[in-house]
Amino acid sequence: MVKTYAIILASGTGNRFGSNLPKQFTKIEGKTILEYSIEAFEKSDLIDKIVLIIAPDYIDKARSIITSNKYKKVCKILAGGKTRKESSFIGINAIPDTEANVLIHDCARPFVSQNIIASCVNALKSYNAITVGIPSTDTIIKVKDNIIEDIPNRSELIRVQTPQGFKLSLIKAAHELTKNDNSYTDDCGIIFRNKLAQIHVIEGCNQNIKITYPEDIIFAKEIIKNLH
Repeated sequence: MVKTYAIILASGTGNRFGSNLPKQFTKIEGKTILEYSIEAFEKSDLIDKIVLIIAPDYIDKARSIITSNKYKKVCKILAGGKTRKESSFIGINAIPDTEANVLIHDCARPFVSQNIIASCVNALKSYNAITVGIPSTDTIIKVKDNIIEDIPNRSELIRVQTPQGFKLSLIKAAHELTKNDNSYTDDCGIIFRNKLAQIHVIEGCNQNIKITYPEDIIFAKEIIKNLH
């Protein structure tokens, strides 16, 4: 039986968030962003194990949170790298299986739904690479030197979310191929730019927001109210 791992990337320093602590330790309605993210995968019957990638200076703090909550699926807590790509690779290499399903998720998206997680895992039965996204409600323009170069058709544009899912053998090979190139901003970008596989898009949802700035906490609180 092929196992499904969730890799939660929580090693960012949160410079744009403007807090003394990394934003994953910010509490919203009494619970940290890190706890919300872990619990989403902890609750899923389709997730076997969780690998947590954390900022090196905060491993003990993360371990304390995991212990106090008695999370059973967190099998490894590892120090992250200097970039998102490095942190992702650390998580991928920590999986001992020859083959597995891997969901890579940004901790800063603490409200990923059970439906999205299930859709990702089920899609990996048919595809080797998947991502989550929602249609863009804004017109997107391409700009150079403050001049519009292009206005793409909005109906063809998707705002990417996480998790992104892969067969372990594919994403591991992709990272090995590009291990000296840190220009990639997400894992699907590695697959796409190197033409390693087609990437299937799973429908996301508006509540799967990424918390980046302090004002995002206002939206997060509204989401929590609606979840109860």
